[in-house]
Amino acid sequence: MTQYSQLPESIRHLIDRNRNNNQSNEFNNLIRQGGYVPPEQDLLNDAITALSMGKNVLLKGPTGSGKTRFAETLSNLFNQPMFSVNCSVDLDAESLMGFKTLDYENDRQVIDFVPGPVTNAMKNGTFLYIDEINMAKPETLPLINGVLDYRRTITNPFTEEIITAKEGFGVVAAINEGYVGTVPLNEALKNRFIVIDIPYLQGEQLKQLIQATSRLEDERTIDLYVRLSGDLIQAVTQGKLAEDAASIRALVDACDLSAMIPPKRAIRRAIADKLDEDREKEFVLTMAETLFG
Repeated sequence: MTQYSQLPESIRHLIDRNRNNNQSNEFNNLIRQGGYVPPEQDLLNDAITALSMGKNVLLKGPTGSGKTRFAETLSNLFNQPMFSVNCSVDLDAESLMGFKTLDYENDRQVIDFVPGPVTNAMKNGTFLYIDEINMAKPETLPLINGVLDYRRTITNPFTEEIITAKEGFGVVAAINEGYVGTVPLNEALKNRFIVIDIPYLQGEQLKQLIQATSRLEDERTIDLYVRLSGDLIQAVTQGKLAEDAASIRALVDACDLSAMIPPKRAIRRAIADKLDEDREKEFVLTMAETLFG
């Protein structure tokens, strides 16, 4: 199990006590791979503790800092399938709860209900991951307030069924504050979460992540990518680059490409060309030229 052996004994005990041992669960394909290497071990310990106590966890951090991988690692550690909601301005009740559709039963047309991620996670006692929760319209999310507090209950607006979450249900959400298209979370919603602030991975932890998750094997090139990431993060902090430039996800993509094509070209495709301003693109390419020659 991902990183299990490196966790403190008290945290391993929490996992063992709350781990999903249902080997025949039809949703076992939704148990994620994991692989997140925390810059501080307390980040993972605290998230595990909160979930074990039945609390919701909100992962807060810049784009590409590993929030989704962090959630997937929690799914892996608890051996718990994880349904996902990807928030946007188009998110509605059907996206959360499910929708009605026409079906046939014994040659007779009937109305069937196809459950959505919230319904599935609650009824099956699994994890629910809500990605970029502050991208949703403010009027949409109050629907699930009862899911996120001690009641763990919701009335399905399409079937009028009252759903109470099974044991094992847990919620992990991610937020990227200040990003284009986001809105501040209202206090009623934010107060339903334990907040874990996720910084960018750097140094040895980033090197381990690249070695574990990318196709790049050359250690010298990996070390140069770690240096590049540090330079990009510093430039973002100084306001010289948009936050997207320092995405760890984009960096790993560049590492993957570098297993087959020259690093400078990989950096152009995976990082520089995603930026909107020509000035920023040239800034990144100059960094790449300095490091990779």
